[in-house]
Amino acid sequence: MKKLLVVDDHEVIRHGVRVLLEDTDMEIVGEASTAADALSKVKSLSPDAVLLDIRMEGGDGLNALGRIKLDYPDLPIVLYSAYDNPTYIARAVALGASGYVLKSATRERLIEALGLALAGESAWTREELRRVTGALATPRLSADIEVPLTQRESEVLRQMALGLTNKEIAKMLGISYETVKEHVQHILRKIGVSDRTQAAVWAVRKNLV
Repeated sequence: MKKLLVVDDHEVIRHGVRVLLEDTDMEIVGEASTAADALSKVKSLSPDAVLLDIRMEGGDGLNALGRIKLDYPDLPIVLYSAYDNPTYIARAVALGASGYVLKSATRERLIEALGLALAGESAWTREELRRVTGALATPRLSADIEVPLTQRESEVLRQMALGLTNKEIAKMLGISYETVKEHVQHILRKIGVSDRTQAAVWAVRKNLV
């Protein structure tokens, strides 16, 4: 049996995954509800793979992904999210996740993704990779170029890379929606990219998130 750690801040989701994986060769050996708990459980339980939520009360799952990968670079981690968000997908690819499964996906898709990850293979779909390969291959993104972003632009970019919408960023930073839109346009122009997904990849590579 392959040992799996499930990380999600909703008990119903954790229980649901346990039911979905019944009669498979995967055994859930532990559950965690926060990013900090996930790091602790990875160390104590030595799972063969991790199924990791993104938006959690106890911290950003993508930050947890990055921290786990620093200590356990070969541990397969599959993101499990309710959000079909291109910036999340871009960050997950850049941080070394094995795949990304939506919570609306079928049981078969979840089992397939976990199986591929456990076998050391990529569980990314062609469509998911197509959405971010352009960003990952953009020359400007791979070049070590210093870009003169203002402090506010850096704050906006960080929130963009965390997957927040312009409206959410405006609320978070206490500025108007129109001001956020203006900052986003300036950021894209300055770093030489055409969309938020590419900006998210750039932010990851610059360690802004």
